[in-house]
Amino acid sequence: MFSKTIIACLIIPYLLGAQSPRLSSSEFKWAIFHPVAALKVKKITKKCNAIFFAGNIKQELDSFSSGGLLDAYRHTFYMAAYAQKIRIKKIRKLGQAHEKANYRQFQKMQNEEGEIPDSLSSVMDLRNNELGFALGCNNRSLALPALKAKVIEEIKAGKAIVFKRNTAGNYVTCDDKPLKRVSTKSWYVPKCLVPSNHKSSS
Repeated sequence: MFSKTIIACLIIPYLLGAQSPRLSSSEFKWAIFHPVAALKVKKITKKCNAIFFAGNIKQELDSFSSGGLLDAYRHTFYMAAYAQKIRIKKIRKLGQAHEKANYRQFQKMQNEEGEIPDSLSSVMDLRNNELGFALGCNNRSLALPALKAKVIEEIKAGKAIVFKRNTAGNYVTCDDKPLKRVSTKSWYVPKCLVPSNHKSSS
């Protein structure tokens, strides 16, 4: 167990890369029990970070790092890259550990990507992780730049999910009513999940 703990400590700055600047206790436990997979994640993440924002990605998708196409791209791309080299069962647990950390952030009223986490944000992330798993497994031989292009293609085709917004970029409910978070103490916020090719309402 001591050697596994050392390995986990070594990969703390790299474990989720662009997805998680700080390692949570849930992610740390995952690393301890999956040290080989964790080292692979470290190596893959370093490569992904080098091309994550390559090109005009915000112009091609959007600039919403929380709840938008850019958010979906982040989760899908990294998980697809991991799935090329690591068993899905293991990285699914990593994704679940990350969402457990988000719930703890909500309890402490801490922001992730500029917003307080909520239940549907976790649903969105986990669903987009699954898209990443499928893409990675079905395209194991693709180089990362080509995998990135494949992920973007799938997002534009509506295979990922995002939150519904109006043309001003603000969240709306499923019946297009402006959304205001009445209480920050509520884990559930009535956002609306839609396919990633959904056009914003007025």
